[in-house]
Amino acid sequence: MDTKQHIQNNIGGKVIVITGASSGVGRAAAETFSAACCKVVLVARGQHGIDEVIDICTNLGAVAIGISADVSVAKDVEKIAEKTLEHFGRIDVWVNNAGVMANGKFEEIPMEIHEQVIKTNLFGYMHGAYNAIKIFKEQQYGILINNISIGGMMPAPFSAVYSSSKYGIKGMMEGLRAEVSNHNDIHICNIYPQLQNSTGNLHSAKYSGFKMGISPLASDPRLTAQTMLELAGDPKSDVYPDFSSRLITTIYRIFPKPFSYAAFAFVRMMMNFQKGPDVQGNILQQSKEPLRIYGKPELKNHSSFKKKVLIGAGVGFALALLIKSNKRQ
Repeated sequence: MDTKQHIQNNIGGKVIVITGASSGVGRAAAETFSAACCKVVLVARGQHGIDEVIDICTNLGAVAIGISADVSVAKDVEKIAEKTLEHFGRIDVWVNNAGVMANGKFEEIPMEIHEQVIKTNLFGYMHGAYNAIKIFKEQQYGILINNISIGGMMPAPFSAVYSSSKYGIKGMMEGLRAEVSNHNDIHICNIYPQLQNSTGNLHSAKYSGFKMGISPLASDPRLTAQTMLELAGDPKSDVYPDFSSRLITTIYRIFPKPFSYAAFAFVRMMMNFQKGPDVQGNILQQSKEPLRIYGKPELKNHSSFKKKVLIGAGVGFALALLIKSNKRQ
């Protein structure tokens, strides 16, 4: 039996709650769990997006329900838990995935945007964990999967508040993992993907002339979704969904200041070079079209080329820093 079939046999029929399910990684996760014959609960702010994904999931053979909710609001997340229990009687896996991002100079991004990034990302994951852990303890089992991103390991250029929310999620989940360590069948799994070729970039807020497109080196959101599926069948504490995510964070750990300064300098240069208008994105309102998985569908099959480029860039960057360090000595 191959690994994919083993995982499907392991989790077929399980009840999976997925937040941020209308686009990007969440939509990919909805399709991936549905193809594995799970019962999926699809959560997003916009009903239109939910309805689209329900149709896709039911066509894949899944039992799917949709719940319109804003994860930054505690009562909305209580509603997710209550409706799921009413419909299915249990929750086997809760996937914290909904998130937003604002890019630009810290003082030029409106305060209400900063605050909402914290509410959606940090509070949203807290609300999800708060309800999931209570249910898991009553059931005596359950898996909480958190899509944190490498933003929880290193600062994202000109996204200070986004970075703080991701560092906060990582700290919260590490503390919570230790707290439930006496429950052998309750697991907390954290995923750290790099920039995704998803609609997240298209929907993000942009200020200070920030007009960065999706890099050809961005990762495939379906890889992150597949990692979620694997964790639901075989939970692990901390996971990178692909090689590039691990490589980037490894270089940052070795050369934190030079790596950060270089990344920020590049983004600063791009902000001066190609100015864009200020946009609120999906921070204060539900995501609008396009509601799909990929931000740039034409880039989705470039994984082999991307890996080679990242290896070369990573080795070159590390050598350059080592040479510079030796010269100083």
